[in-house]
Amino acid sequence: MTTGDATTPWLTVIGIGEDGFAGLGRNARRALLDAAIVTGAPRHLSMLPTRIRARREPWPRPFDVDHLQAWRGTPVCVLASADPMLFGVGATLARRIPPNEMHVISAPSSLSMAAARLGWPLQEVQTISLVGRPLAALNLHLRDSARLLVLSSDGASPAEVAAVLRANGFGATRMSVFESLGGPREHRIDGDADNWGSRQVEALNIIALSCCASSGQSLPLTVGLPDEAFLNDGQLTKRDVRSITLSRLAPFPGALLWDVGAGCGSIGIEWMRSHPTCRAIAIESSPARQAFIAHNRDALGVPGLELVAGRAPDALQGLAVPDAIFIGGGVTIPGVLDACWSQLRAGGRLVANAVTLQGETTLMAWRERHGGTLTRLALSEVQPLGGFDTWRPALPITLLEVMKPEAAFAVEA
Repeated sequence: MTTGDATTPWLTVIGIGEDGFAGLGRNARRALLDAAIVTGAPRHLSMLPTRIRARREPWPRPFDVDHLQAWRGTPVCVLASADPMLFGVGATLARRIPPNEMHVISAPSSLSMAAARLGWPLQEVQTISLVGRPLAALNLHLRDSARLLVLSSDGASPAEVAAVLRANGFGATRMSVFESLGGPREHRIDGDADNWGSRQVEALNIIALSCCASSGQSLPLTVGLPDEAFLNDGQLTKRDVRSITLSRLAPFPGALLWDVGAGCGSIGIEWMRSHPTCRAIAIESSPARQAFIAHNRDALGVPGLELVAGRAPDALQGLAVPDAIFIGGGVTIPGVLDACWSQLRAGGRLVANAVTLQGETTLMAWRERHGGTLTRLALSEVQPLGGFDTWRPALPITLLEVMKPEAAFAVEA
């Protein structure tokens, strides 16, 4: 390895398995022999033989990678578990280090090895990491017949996962826990969630789940979850209206939604369920409804939904710029629509629903100034009337959808 050459990276990220240095390929060994500094977890550093002369630097506590920038131009190796780009430090470094300065040498991931042991096609398996992430994220993926591979946080994770499965009616799920995969101490434990108990396992483990809904309900992949899925006090965008509203909001990977006047959080939660990288901020002033949001986001598997306690427009100050905004309550509050519109990114979407004449009048006036479309939603469902059935109409909903012009067009206007 040479330094100062833009075509020769100074930083090499090496995936190392439980078979240690002996399992590394020629390129990885050469990089370690040429390195001036090797950094990584103490467990990984201890796998290196004495002939590796580089200075060994354990990761700082709390974990951070910014100090690596001070070593730029020096041959540095980073040791990481298996595939560094799969829930690993390689992805973190790639956001900070230009690609021409970093080289990644991967080892087989624990996910690949577990799938091989089970005979599961990896492309058909959903993968989840609990390392530094809330356990409630598992709830998003619980569906009958789903196959999940879960990266554990520690030796208590399998028991915690089993408890989540039981609580959600998936106690019949088959569990396989692999300890120290790929190393001389590799071990497999099989069981089901109902009988797993509180047993501890090796800290380095991965959990395979073959989900079976014994008494729970598998929620659909489509938007429009059943209303009963949300704890609420009636302040809820109902299922059919919610489906139409989300289709107008048009979520896409990585997009951020503001759910203003969030109620029980249904719109923001389903926005985040549409793609694992979607983000949402729920703005709600009622403490009781804030509690509903906190419960629902965990129960429905999107614990990353951010909750802002407060009332728009004041509560909107300082929030990250949104790609889309939904106003489910408060369109008649002075300044709410103007504040949302001013902070929405160029090209973003604003969708607002109103059920009162005053709210509808506000949306009609807004459309006169900013364009967009107005849609009247009138739904009815069959309900009993004496010994017969009849149609009972719900209150009609007026829906405004408007896209903010790109900056260049806004200036021309």
